[in-house]
Amino acid sequence: MQLSDSRTINADVATVWAALLSPEVLKECVPGCQEMTGSPEEGFEAVVVQKVGPVKATFKGGVTLSDMVEPESLKISGEGKGGAAGFAKGGADVRLEADAHQTVLHYDVEAKVGGKLTQLGSRIIDGFAKKMADQFFDNFQNAVGAPEELAEADAETGEQKKGWFKRLSGG
Repeated sequence: MQLSDSRTINADVATVWAALLSPEVLKECVPGCQEMTGSPEEGFEAVVVQKVGPVKATFKGGVTLSDMVEPESLKISGEGKGGAAGFAKGGADVRLEADAHQTVLHYDVEAKVGGKLTQLGSRIIDGFAKKMADQFFDNFQNAVGAPEELAEADAETGEQKKGWFKRLSGG
């Protein structure tokens, strides 16, 4: 399954780049992620619980960041084993583009599964993979920058609303 799309994030490129390297942000954004440890340099270890069609599995695996060109682009690769359910692996090529005070995040995602999961059929698997990618990037967009409708200054206080990552990082 391959998917390409983009998201406009109400944050500057430096903030978006920092969020992509943060295990805390990645844990919050990966659907079903129970645990995420590690660093951008060493890679991350993750535990993700997901239900694909009738199959519920706990995937344990690693996430690595490579081909990093700060603060322009990187590749996120992950692979997890789900015991009897099989395995899932995939990656995303991510490119950041400054647009005034916002960042356009472009991504190309590729996902593959094996084991019992392949018996579900490509339609279910492709739909699940697309849903996971959409959820991750929606979560990331909301974590790093306030949604567009909230990005304007609050009418009463005049303060700019921010995503939770920008509030935590002081951005």
